Order: sequence, then C-alpha cells, then structure tokens
Amino acid sequence: MIKKLISWSIKSKWMVIIMYSIMIVYGIYSVYNTPVDAIPDLSENQVIIYTEWMGRNPQIIEDQITYPLTSNLQGIPKVKNIRGASMFGMSFVFIIFEDNADIYWARARVLERLNYATRLLPSNVTPTLGPDGTGLGHVYWYTLDAPGYDLGELRALQDWYVRFGLQTVEGVSEVASFGGYQKQYQVVVDPMKLRYHGIALMDVVNKIKENNNEVGGRKFELSDIGYIIKTTGYLKNIDEIENIPLKTVNTTPIRIRDIGTVQMGGDLRLGIVDENGEGEKVGGIVIMRYGENAKEVIDRVKTKIEDIKKGLPEGINIKPAYDRSDLINATIDTLKEAVTEEIIVVAIVLFIFLLHVRSALIVVITIPVSVLFAFILMKWFGITSNIMSLAGVALAVGDLVDAGIVMVENAMKTIGGEAETN
Repeated sequence: MIKKLISWSIKSKWMVIIMYSIMIVYGIYSVYNTPVDAIPDLSENQVIIYTEWMGRNPQIIEDQITYPLTSNLQGIPKVKNIRGASMFGMSFVFIIFEDNADIYWARARVLERLNYATRLLPSNVTPTLGPDGTGLGHVYWYTLDAPGYDLGELRALQDWYVRFGLQTVEGVSEVASFGGYQKQYQVVVDPMKLRYHGIALMDVVNKIKENNNEVGGRKFELSDIGYIIKTTGYLKNIDEIENIPLKTVNTTPIRIRDIGTVQMGGDLRLGIVDENGEGEKVGGIVIMRYGENAKEVIDRVKTKIEDIKKGLPEGINIKPAYDRSDLINATIDTLKEAVTEEIIVVAIVLFIFLLHVRSALIVVITIPVSVLFAFILMKWFGITSNIMSLAGVALAVGDLVDAGIVMVENAMKTIGGEAETN
C-alpha cells in the first residue's frame, strides 16, 4: 500500500502539490478560527441554579429551597448527577450533564423543569439560572482605580455603568461585580415607639412599598392636543422616606421619622477585596460564554473598556487585575519559537551532512505543513489551542523531524547508489 502511494505521488506530482496547497490554505484558516485559551477547560458540563432568600439560615434554605429543587429536577435527560449547596441566604444547585450534551439544550430543559419546581418554593422566592460559562470562564478581572473616591460611589458606578457596558460585548456571558458597598436606604425603627403608636413592623414595610410606586392615569384631549396624566411616586431622597405617613391619630399623622430614623448605608458584606495590600478595591470579573475564543473575547473587552473610559468621572481609571491573554500570547509565542528553531536547526544539519538543498527543503517544508494539519484536526474535533495541545504539537515536531531525516537520508543513499551503478 505504501509502495503504491509513493509511486502514485511520484507520477502525479502536480496533484500532490495541489493537495498540499489546499491543506496549507485550510490549515491557515483553522489556525485563525480555532478557539485559543491558556489552559484546557476540564470543567464539567453543568447548569447552575441560584436562589436568594436573604435572612434565612442554611438549614431553612436546605429544607425549603435546595431539597425541593434537587428532588424535582430529577429525570432530566442526559443528567449524570445533581448536587446542592446551602448557605446563609443563598442556595446553589449544580446539575451535571453528560459531556456530549449541548449546553444550551441542557439549559432549556432545566428551565422547563424549573417552571414546575418553582411553585413548590416559598412565595417571592425566584430561582435563576447561572451564567452560560464554565469554571474557566473568568478571563479578565479589572478594578476601578480612583484615589479619594468613596467605595459606595465606585460600586454604584460599577453596577450601573461599567458592568452594563461590558455585558454588551460579544462573547461575554456575565460581568460580576465585587468590592465596595452596595448603597441602600436603611430604616432603623425603634420598637418601643412602634408599640407606643400601635404600629406593626409589616405596616412600615408595606407603607414604604406603597409610596415607592408610580400610578398611571388616563389620556385626555384639550385643543386637539393629547395629555397623559400620571402620578410620580418614586422615592428619591431620605426626606421623602421620613415623611411617609403610617397612620393618623386625631388628625395628626404618624410618620416614619416619628418611629425611627432613615439613613444611607451599605448592604451586608461577607468579605472584602484587597489589591496588593494597597487597600480595598471595587471592580468586576468578565465571564466568557461557553465555547467562545478567549483571546478574541478579551480583545473585544479591552476595546470596549477604552470606550467606557470616556464616560467615567475625572480621576477614575479602569486598571486590569488579571488578563489571561498574556498567558495565551506566551503559549503561542513558545510554539512559534520552537517550530522556528527546529526548522533552522534541521535545515542547517541536513545541508551540512547531505550537501543537498532540495533534500533539506523536503524536511523543512514538512514541519509547518504538519503543524497546520494538526490544527485542522483540532478544529474538527473541537480541541482548543491551549498550553497542553500546543505543547503536544511542539513535542511531536521533534519525532516528525527524526522520521523525515531518516527517510531523506535513505532516499539519498538509494538514489546515489543507483546512479553510481548506472
């Protein structure tokens, strides 16, 4: 078989050149279209369900949220395992699918079953699906470098401006915020005053909800002009909250300021983020969508950050804290350096020992073509270009060079011997 293949290649040299050219072009296309990452993604094919019920201890979360969800999500096709984790105010359910299951098909099936399981949960508790990313989806971290700014202001800027801008980038699944204080209006009631005025705590909560609302009216026409009537009821500052009436006693309104105080504060925090021992920082984590090209996503994020910087207040800058593209570029440069060095060394060695340029070119051309063919197979089988796969390609080039040198040397001896005999 090999003898016939060699004979056919010698007789059909133009066909071999055409096949080589097609493989080179397709190989170059595969190099630029194969997803590139620093390390191989070995995380499980999973869908995460996140449920928040603040103020409840882990045992209540386990009994009323985690257990009902895990028990009613059983029976989904291609599911290997379901795991649950309960903590203070939060529940996580991890649904592990088989490796050949499409991630978006899996999310759709989980969402179908979740619609049924939600009715078994406490009222006002809504489970949500986690981002469509993997365990290695954290491709870019950044912090807001703003000396002299309040951490609450920076967190608000991150949540309501920077995060929304980065979530529009193609290939980004989610932008998770960290650090700082999440601003909130806090009503601190005095229980003795509540008891004195005969007001229940839930009455205070309901009155605040009722007064923080917009109510639509109707449309009427006057002089051929249509007017829309509405009431503006959104609370905008502390004074408006303090003046909310709770009840009336002898024509005297009892307001919130009469039973407590209203202040601007931060939400409960379970930790802080410090950068290089220089103090607490506010920033975000860019999570890449499943199956995307990490290097391209990071490049698009950097471009978007430059646009976002134009709208930031004076003195605030976005500084990268972790950039995986540095490791990706180092991995690619290592492969380029290894292949280039091997081509040069092989060409010099073959030319010195064989003193034949065409024979040296045969092995030299084989090295890059074989690398391109490896990228074609990587694209076909869905293997990303990472530090493991590229290292395998670099090591395999050494074995390829050895085989090429042996074959060329034997061909030279055989052809040379036949020439001398003739």
